[in-house]
Amino acid sequence: MTQTIPEPRKTLDPDMVAQWLARHPDFFVGREGLLQQLRVPHPEAHGAISLLERLVIDLRRRAEAAEQHLEQLLDSARYNEAQYRRTRELVVALISAEDNDALAQALSIELSERFQTPSVALWCPASLTDQEPQPPQAPRHILDEHTAQRLAALLGERHSRCTRLTPNDAQRLLPHQPRPAKSGSAAITRLTLGEPLGYLVLASPDPEHFKASMDTLFTEYLGDVVSRLLVRSTTDRHSAS
Repeated sequence: MTQTIPEPRKTLDPDMVAQWLARHPDFFVGREGLLQQLRVPHPEAHGAISLLERLVIDLRRRAEAAEQHLEQLLDSARYNEAQYRRTRELVVALISAEDNDALAQALSIELSERFQTPSVALWCPASLTDQEPQPPQAPRHILDEHTAQRLAALLGERHSRCTRLTPNDAQRLLPHQPRPAKSGSAAITRLTLGEPLGYLVLASPDPEHFKASMDTLFTEYLGDVVSRLLVRSTTDRHSAS
């Protein structure tokens, strides 16, 4: 009599099981007891825990991540609101300036107090200053040829730029300030409104304050405001004369 040899035990492929369960998400409906028997590795310690416990841990992690993301959004909103208020107060102060010297002074004070910018220089060509009764007062200066060449070289083809500021450049671009012993940093923007109107220089002794990788949107916006106020002041002066 011939005996039947039992077939080798077949092992299910884990990937196939996973695919089958993905196609049949209702498999555990009515089999809740099976869920309680399933054991999975603990995500933070040795050993195994039930599938339901693992789901609770994953849900808790997701809730914590969502809470952290929400807090980041709130921090960003608070920062943006503070920036808006500081910018608004700065622009109001600039608009209230009676002349170009007062405009430069307002720039220096507001940027120092509200944006931690220690030094400011506003360079204007002689065409904007030659009819003024008094020479410009610091931090406003008449733009000479050598300074214009150096500022143009620092900017290159760009309208605005953050860059490292050597002691020699700081002495030339901020003549109303003591020469620094070490290099700092600066944000430079070209002032234009149909024609060249000069340059605005924001500087700090901290070489990391104005990093080359920083966005220059605020500096360009400030330059646009200053350009329009310079033209307005010059036009009003010509009208009065």
